Amino acid sequence: MTPAQLAAALPKAELHIHIEGSLEPELIFALAQRNGVALPYPNVEALRQAYAFTDLQSFLDIYYAGASVLLHEADFFDMAWAYLQRAHADHVVHTEIFFDPQTHTARGVDVGVVIAGLKRACERAHTEFGMTSALILCFLRHLSEEDAFATLEAALPHRAHFIGVGLDSSEVGHPPSKFSRVFARCRELGLRIVAHAGEEGPPPYIWEALNDLKAERIDHGVRSLDDPALVAELARRRTPLTVCPLSNLKLCVVTDLREHPMKKLLDAGLCATVNSDDPAYFGGYLNANFVQTVDALKLSRDDVIALARNSFEASFIDGATRAKYLARVEAVAS
Repeated sequence: MTPAQLAAALPKAELHIHIEGSLEPELIFALAQRNGVALPYPNVEALRQAYAFTDLQSFLDIYYAGASVLLHEADFFDMAWAYLQRAHADHVVHTEIFFDPQTHTARGVDVGVVIAGLKRACERAHTEFGMTSALILCFLRHLSEEDAFATLEAALPHRAHFIGVGLDSSEVGHPPSKFSRVFARCRELGLRIVAHAGEEGPPPYIWEALNDLKAERIDHGVRSLDDPALVAELARRRTPLTVCPLSNLKLCVVTDLREHPMKKLLDAGLCATVNSDDPAYFGGYLNANFVQTVDALKLSRDDVIALARNSFEASFIDGATRAKYLARVEAVAS
């Protein structure tokens, strides 16, 4: 097998997937019709043509419009089930799914409805595919910390169904330290901590995520290379980075995939992983990200195996499950 073929075949975990970002235009229109929601685009083709993003904010504007069709438990189930089937086809055996309650509660949708639909899809994926999964509740950083606290309290009756919290949405101007108190409360509750940092924001945002929020994983983190001391600290802590190559390309973080820093991150000894972020908008699910990155950067077979292994090392799974998945990696790679 070539490195790209191996990348496609290996079992892997996906740790940076926004479930609302897996909502394909066809399903957006189907749910809009089912729920009587008017869309600002006449058809699927017109919506796809709008996916010419210049930065993170230009994407988020369309992302939130697309999410407006999600109203009922069945909608969240259908969205998540569609993603899980695609992930299974890409040999994803474990996934940790981000969801954004505030995107939906602002429209009057109860957080319990969101979680119930997502959880039901995850249970079906476990039954049909043997896939393990977990949900991570993300706070929208362009909103206030008070709003995040209110979201957390609303979600606590459903605490058994999500394992952690994250921080996403517009990065620049909204440093992680803005949310120090609510993340301290989340740690008290025993929730796992992740945070988006270092996508468009500077290295100090990554330092804040590590030191103020106590993040166990950094989502994106590609700008860590701008700060050698930060790279050394991430390597020392073995803090995983959930990197999303096609997202970085689509949002103009890099102008060419051949310039992507993934190889530099690996060579620096960092626990980098490959993920799809918002695949419906960025042109590819996990294998597309993996294969195109391998080809663009001419990653070696060892690089590919390291990325697959890193995905399980970085996962919030127990030791026995991790060992089982790592054994599968070795079996395919041998």
